[in-house]
Amino acid sequence: MSEVKMSRKTGRVTIREVAEDAGVSVAAVSKVLRDAYGVSDNLRAKVRASMDKLSYRPLASARGMRGQTYALGVVLGDIRNPFFADILAGVNAALERTQYQVMLGISQAAVTIETALIESMIDRQMDGLILIGTTEDQSQLATFAQRKPLVTIGHHAAENPDFDTVNNDDQLGGRLVVRHLIGNGYRNIAMLSLASTSSTIIPEREMGYRREMIEQGAGAAVNIVRSGQTMREIQAAARRLLDGPNRPEAIFCWTDFIALELISVATELGLRIPDDLAIVGYDNTMFCDFAQNALTSVDQSGEVLGLQSARMLIERVRGRTETAHFLVTPRVVARNSSGRRP
Repeated sequence: MSEVKMSRKTGRVTIREVAEDAGVSVAAVSKVLRDAYGVSDNLRAKVRASMDKLSYRPLASARGMRGQTYALGVVLGDIRNPFFADILAGVNAALERTQYQVMLGISQAAVTIETALIESMIDRQMDGLILIGTTEDQSQLATFAQRKPLVTIGHHAAENPDFDTVNNDDQLGGRLVVRHLIGNGYRNIAMLSLASTSSTIIPEREMGYRREMIEQGAGAAVNIVRSGQTMREIQAAARRLLDGPNRPEAIFCWTDFIALELISVATELGLRIPDDLAIVGYDNTMFCDFAQNALTSVDQSGEVLGLQSARMLIERVRGRTETAHFLVTPRVVARNSSGRRP
């Protein structure tokens, strides 16, 4: 009734008007809106047709009071990273035939901003949260998960019982890069990594790189240089690697975003890729295929990660209590940037 009174003041179409147009009861419309059990396809189609015809939009606040808003919060660290676009495409694909809508927050990889965004999404009664590359620690994530269904992407916490995780096998990814480069004749292989105290994926990729280098008999060449995420920090780290007395034959970058910048710096220094320097990225984003990049990269199926995270979150919202962990097996997609060493 409160929604009807408000609608008269604002000109919004009411649930009662939808029911009258569809020739069904208000309770029937409510069941369709709630995806209630036992609603026939015929009734659902009839009510949806009336909603579309009348441009009916249920009030989010009213939905929240009934227990569900059909809004999902997604928090990511950096909107400039093209890999996140792949993940979001997967999330949207999973939600296409549902009532759920995504509300996006950008944390700028800062834990204070991320915490504020999560608290705000919880306050706005969103049904669940997907955190991509979270900066929160394990105990804080568990606390959030006790308040709202939660799925993380890019956070290894297989033993945690409080929330679901969707990941790529990052340690295997690091190993595959080294195997690929060793197979193409490179031995002096460095890694350009991320200076981060919160990420769980970076240590896994570094461990895979280091272990495979040792197993391949190239342990003496292990060289991990860590950088911040700003352009200035990436460029400075790249120049340190390329201007040094023992310039690497190949560099493995923790993400395509950094690898593409490394290509730019190397080109400015007059280096030919791959003749003077081989480069491998991680994520296999769309920019890897551009002819001027031809970047070899590790494919971790970004759209699959996004699709699975949304599917698992909806399962949680609908009552699943057992913890689930989804793991993607990575693969190296070889391009010209890591061609066989002359």
